[in-house]
Amino acid sequence: MEKDVLIHVRGLQMTEAEGEEEPVEIIVPGEYYYRNGSHYLRYEEMVDDTAEPTVNYVKISDKGMEVRKKGLINVHMVFEQGKKNLTYYKTPFGAIQMGIAATGMELFAGEQELHTTVDYALEINGAHVADCTLSILAHSRSYGEFQL
Repeated sequence: MEKDVLIHVRGLQMTEAEGEEEPVEIIVPGEYYYRNGSHYLRYEEMVDDTAEPTVNYVKISDKGMEVRKKGLINVHMVFEQGKKNLTYYKTPFGAIQMGIAATGMELFAGEQELHTTVDYALEINGAHVADCTLSILAHSRSYGEFQL
């Protein structure tokens, strides 16, 4: 896959209390590279109307996935099948302790695209709040049309 990619990130939270799905979705230009058996993505997103973007770094391998956000939001999330990882989600308003327990992971790596999906349970300050799905599709920008 080429360095210049379009990245489609889709997150879905299923909250038990309200029984509702809460989708979050972005499509952004980004960068891709493959090194030492792992796929890497880098992209920027605007969290709100501030001028400072949050830079996202994603590392994907057969062992799991890591997502780092740096900027207005700072977090290092680790998704490993069968393990719960704790982290702090830091915002300008304070930090929240998060627990992430991956319950399912899929990875497809082709010549012109990379697609990964992670299902996970999300805890905030020790209490289960949602079952979530995170799907990331990266597609070479020069390879035809980007389809969702």
